[in-house]
Amino acid sequence: MDTDVLTKVLGKGSEALEYLGSENKALDDNESDSKEVIEEYGVFENIFYGDIVLTDCFCSSDENNDPAAAMIPQIVRELVDFEDDPTMPVITWRFFFLSGTLTALGAWLTQMGFFRTTYVPYSIYFVQIAALYFGRMLASTLPQNQIGLGRFSFELNPGPFSIKEHVAIVLAANTGAMNNLGDYVLAPLQIFYDKRNFWFNRRFDILDPQLSCVFVGFSFASFARVFLVENPTTPYVRLSLQQVAVFNAMRQSIEEDAAGAQKQMRVFWWFILGFFLWQFLPEYAFPFVSSLAFLCWFSKNPKAQFLGSGLGGAGFLTVTLDWSNIGSQCVYYPYWAQVNIFASSVIAAWILIPVAFFTNAWDSAIYPIQSQALYLRNGSVYPTADLITASYGLNETLFEEIGPPLMSAQLRWNYFAAYVAYLGSFVSCALFQGPNLWRTFKTYRQAKPTSNDRLTEIIRRYPAVPIWWNFVLFIVPVIILIILTAKGVLYMPIYMLFIGLAIGAVIVLPMAFIYSVSGYQMQVGYFNELFYGYAINAGGSRHPVGALSYRVISGQCWYEAQSMLADMKLGHYFHIPPRKVLLAQIWGICVGVPVNYATILWVCQTKGDILKGLVTDPNRQWTGQTVISLNNQSISFALVGPKRLFADAIYTPMLYGFLVGAVAPCILYLLHRRWPRACFDLWSIPVFFDNFENYYGNISVYFFTLFMLGTLNHLWVKRYYYAFWKKYAYLCSAAADTGYNFNLLIIFVAFSAAKTIPMANWWGNNAQSVERCRSNLLQLCPPNFTLILQASTFRRKANEPDLYL
Repeated sequence: MDTDVLTKVLGKGSEALEYLGSENKALDDNESDSKEVIEEYGVFENIFYGDIVLTDCFCSSDENNDPAAAMIPQIVRELVDFEDDPTMPVITWRFFFLSGTLTALGAWLTQMGFFRTTYVPYSIYFVQIAALYFGRMLASTLPQNQIGLGRFSFELNPGPFSIKEHVAIVLAANTGAMNNLGDYVLAPLQIFYDKRNFWFNRRFDILDPQLSCVFVGFSFASFARVFLVENPTTPYVRLSLQQVAVFNAMRQSIEEDAAGAQKQMRVFWWFILGFFLWQFLPEYAFPFVSSLAFLCWFSKNPKAQFLGSGLGGAGFLTVTLDWSNIGSQCVYYPYWAQVNIFASSVIAAWILIPVAFFTNAWDSAIYPIQSQALYLRNGSVYPTADLITASYGLNETLFEEIGPPLMSAQLRWNYFAAYVAYLGSFVSCALFQGPNLWRTFKTYRQAKPTSNDRLTEIIRRYPAVPIWWNFVLFIVPVIILIILTAKGVLYMPIYMLFIGLAIGAVIVLPMAFIYSVSGYQMQVGYFNELFYGYAINAGGSRHPVGALSYRVISGQCWYEAQSMLADMKLGHYFHIPPRKVLLAQIWGICVGVPVNYATILWVCQTKGDILKGLVTDPNRQWTGQTVISLNNQSISFALVGPKRLFADAIYTPMLYGFLVGAVAPCILYLLHRRWPRACFDLWSIPVFFDNFENYYGNISVYFFTLFMLGTLNHLWVKRYYYAFWKKYAYLCSAAADTGYNFNLLIIFVAFSAAKTIPMANWWGNNAQSVERCRSNLLQLCPPNFTLILQASTFRRKANEPDLYL
């Protein structure tokens, strides 16, 4: 296998560019064609690979006389090597050193993003590249000495840096270099419930549920392994096969030491350096370039200033030069997805927000349109703390007096969109991918209980993970969670713990199967929140943090199981022994979760005033909007409860989101069946409304720039300079993310770690508005209007001129 494999895979997309990337053609469009190729082992399959639809068959015996190979999709056979060297080292000290370092870095960066308005995800391709270079360097420079004694010894240089060792490092980083959903509980406790000594007096009580939920997810994934990992019909295209292609291309090009590969790597390193240096401007020295608000430059009219402001306004035609606002999504997001994202952002930011702001529609004269706070009917702050009794119940007397909390129109739109996206994801998958999923299910039922494909035959040469390991991974964490719940650490009744674990277990197999063949990740948070609000009526504490704990348990278990199954599939493709795959994943979590915990502690202590709303971040980055939103959601659905909440007519439209989510995909499907070339299938209800749901309005600069760069990338560079695009697009975008990540690390170490050193105010770092939208936007509001920016602990009057929305 050589680098031509990657070219062959990517090259199939050029013929479909006129169809906006042709990712989402309904699978049953090809049903009639598939009948000609379905034989004993044959199943027709459309595989979504980035911007490309790879139409393959699980080829019949006419094409391949080996049934064990015929069961595997053609694209997998082209990418994966069927030769295995069982003597190749996997878990070495180099693995622990490199994976530990890269995982810790990623966990820190990703966890900080939880508190920021925008952030660039930690690039796993950076981990692949860095691990390869540093691994080869260690293999070529260290002496071949043995360290330690007896069974506790290891080889300092176990030989050449192997592909299995390389993949194991990436598996550890895939698992541990992310934020842990435990921040849903830890951050609100520190910010809103004044648990100042909570971190130190009960630090192990808080760290334990973070680890326990992850390991329960691991056990769920291990039980589902036989259905998804050893099943050849679940390729996990959008993650596993893409990484397989990159692994093969990188190692082949570097090992062959080709001139073309050397040029690519020089470009890669120059891009890292360029973006590393550039990001000092928007992130620290010259934040003006983070939001180029053209309307603010050419008009001093207050309405034009609000429309043009990207930091608190509508961001109309505003451009950003800050890579943290853009990211490499402009390259790897398929164009149909970028069109959906841009369209939903335009409706939310450029239409609904200005309409509500200027006309006071949807009670926006009382509840600020871009706020995530909760209000009384007169627009003053909702007394959240006073509603919680000593036993963490609802103060019924006060509630009868003040009524349910009221949200801004934008927050109500977000809930409506979340319900549309949740149900719409199931309906869309059933309509557009259902026929293929059903064919795959029937094929699997007709086959033997365990697959006998070539890859599975290779893996069976290694010892399997014992069933008792899975039971330990499940039982021990569950016992810990039971103890913590009984002690009141999680603020929820113990029966909700078992319900959360049961729901998490039930959804793993069907949702993970959908993800494996379609690449779409189902979102479950808003549904869990709604379910908790109704279920808690059976009895128990209604503390808002209890709802967040439930979301962590039911959600973390599912998300970890999904991630682990995808990583298992990657290890399956590279013939890594199952026990060592599990060890790599556990090591990644043991490194990543403590780093997550330390990062949450540091942010809450150093950025606490900003997160509480006592100080305004001029860049609108350290807003903690996710934490604020989570706390408000938990108050509404746990403390008050959906039964009381939806009794108010202002919330009635939110529940219609489920109806829209059920009907809208059906309409698009019927339109697509009637006019299959009209691209109705590319209007994705889940993607459209999921992006709509995630738009908080605090920063509106990213989507216009993202769409312009994405259009330039897909419709010009990719179409007319495909060879150049194929060679450099993913490489340069990964380099840009890497340069930004390193820049953020250096800024933290140099200007925040020991002592905060702010940048001096100057023309490019204006004290009131870094984008220089200087008009007093508050004059647009009614004279007695009170603005509440962030949490309920902070209020400011409209006559204070230095306040911006």
